[in-house]
Amino acid sequence: MDLIKLLNSVKAHPDFHKAGMVLCHNGVVRATSRNGREVTGLRIAVDYGKLDTILKEQRATPGIVDIRVEIDDTRDLSVGDDVMYLIVAGDVRENVISTLKETLDRIKSVVTTKTEFFKE
Repeated sequence: MDLIKLLNSVKAHPDFHKAGMVLCHNGVVRATSRNGREVTGLRIAVDYGKLDTILKEQRATPGIVDIRVEIDDTRDLSVGDDVMYLIVAGDVRENVISTLKETLDRIKSVVTTKTEFFKE
């Protein structure tokens, strides 16, 4: 995964001149689960068909220029590893922030499944 390369692909979009904001999300493996258990790592599974559908819908949001995502589902990840990059470019912050949140929420609830590994 390469955040700079992904960001440059957004900046290469033919309508990038319409963007007034680019917002990046970098999800990382944290050391504790939501319920407080100590985590040693995790594995992510991705439904790319659902991801493509969500990205197509979200790119059609008024004011949005481009959305790019990269998810590391190629290996078991350790604490501190990058899990996902999500970049949203658009006209004004209200549109970009709300679209990033909605896209991220949909990816996490519909597209990805994670398996956490816990310290024994």
